[in-house]
Amino acid sequence: MILAPLMVLLMAAAPLKPAPVPVGPPAPPIIIAHRGASAERPEHTLAAYERAIEQGADFIEPDLVPTKDHQLVARHENEISGTTDVATRAEFAARKATKTIDGEAMTGWFTEDFTLAELKTLRAKERLPQLRPANAAFDGQFEIPTLAEIIALAKSASSRTGRTIGIYPETKHPTYFRAIGLPLEPVLLRELAAAGWTTREAPVFIQSFEVDNLKALKGQTGVRLIQLMGSTGKSADGYDYAALASAEGLKAVAAYAAGIGPERVMIIPRGPDGRLAQPTSLVRDAHAVGLEVHPWTFRPENYFLPEGLKSGPDPRAAGDVDSEIRTYLATGIDGLFSDSTAAAVKALAQPQR
Repeated sequence: MILAPLMVLLMAAAPLKPAPVPVGPPAPPIIIAHRGASAERPEHTLAAYERAIEQGADFIEPDLVPTKDHQLVARHENEISGTTDVATRAEFAARKATKTIDGEAMTGWFTEDFTLAELKTLRAKERLPQLRPANAAFDGQFEIPTLAEIIALAKSASSRTGRTIGIYPETKHPTYFRAIGLPLEPVLLRELAAAGWTTREAPVFIQSFEVDNLKALKGQTGVRLIQLMGSTGKSADGYDYAALASAEGLKAVAAYAAGIGPERVMIIPRGPDGRLAQPTSLVRDAHAVGLEVHPWTFRPENYFLPEGLKSGPDPRAAGDVDSEIRTYLATGIDGLFSDSTAAAVKALAQPQR
């Protein structure tokens, strides 16, 4: 009975080591871990995000799709036969379906036909096993993460490391999901509000290949919005990407977005020989109207690299992605999506060309 008060006094007197206080949001150029460290772990798993944070990512990127009970989970697509073991699960065989998503017929298993509890029984697998066989060794080890779990991971990592780790969610197929009664945006905004992330200063970018949902989000949240763009074609809601990327189009984008996420060949195209050619004016034009530029996606394998930066004929071998990234950094980009956080960190640490 005498020892208890003494122990209380000793514990009170002992200095406690405070947890690191996260610094402010990272300054550009920022490193966005594309689906996590997806060159090293199966994409969109907590393990992939954790690996990216460990290597120095500023933001982790979840592609968001809904469940039948209107929760948000991270998958590259709502069709999950390529990223989970669902096709081997006899209890879900009857869920196989053919659907038209943004004008394209797809056959498989779709997140909107499963409750969150059902999806949690599945296990992730490598989406590109032919190019990333080492990642396939992790097949079956990881769950499908929820948006809430990803936010919690970013917050705990920020507290642990003293760095601000943000999230960079993509709203996948927003028109389609709105049409079937599972709109992404209300759930996303609710989760961000619960995290205290509602202003431009929050460590969040919301991205979309569509336009109208970003315009609607502009009036519902203060967080920064990013207009994604492909090098060809139109968005699912009918906007031509070439027109959006024009000087006039960028002025219109600046009315609702903080930046653009163009396919990287829109900034430096490849010449007839497959090598990097001269940069376009896209970065300069975007900066002229106040837009940040975060191109996608830098990947280390030869298969994805331009000629001159490959390391032999094996498409799986790692080439000189560091040089590719440094060449893009020289154009003045404000951030970049990379499957290899380690490569992006290395490139940023070296003198720019």
